[in-house]
Amino acid sequence: MIEKICNYLTNRIRKNTPDMDDEKAEVINFGLQLIIGEIPKLFLLILVAFLLGIGPLTLLAFILILPFKSASGGFHLKTHLGCFVGTLLFYCGNVLVSKSIVFEPSYLKYIVILLVWGFGITMCKKYAPADTENVPILSEKERKKKRKMSYITLTISLIVAAIVPNSTISNIIIIGMFMQSITITKLAYQLTKNKYGHEAYGMQ
Repeated sequence: MIEKICNYLTNRIRKNTPDMDDEKAEVINFGLQLIIGEIPKLFLLILVAFLLGIGPLTLLAFILILPFKSASGGFHLKTHLGCFVGTLLFYCGNVLVSKSIVFEPSYLKYIVILLVWGFGITMCKKYAPADTENVPILSEKERKKKRKMSYITLTISLIVAAIVPNSTISNIIIIGMFMQSITITKLAYQLTKNKYGHEAYGMQ
């Protein structure tokens, strides 16, 4: 249903924009699918989170991880159901795990933060921004900008995790940064049968 709606809207846009080529139309179609498809999934995510009793923390996790996620990119699952389940595990799973973790002795948290930061920086240097075939980032200027923002958002997020007194919120950030760093890796793309957009279009 969502695909049909997006195809209809894309065709309407093409009729009003005669000079639009197939590549631009695909990008618009994918963007419409993201917008139309994400809204119901976001509401479902919030609903499930509140049913699990972790609604506010799940919303907070979404907000805290979003800057790094927006800058670094990551793979997309092929179906709306798969995307919803993946999103549910990413955010609700993060919160549930974060509530149960206690770093003892306390300095162990700082060691973990340094390890996650080192891993994240390395992955960002190699893969960020991790684009997709449907929404490739082909401008070298844009790629450098997003890679720089990946470094900045990752570092600031983990600094916040180090100083925030609430252990659950701190854990949400740490786990979120680690999980997001994994989503941009070559292995994650291979497992989910994704391709980096810039590589698919011949830009290394």
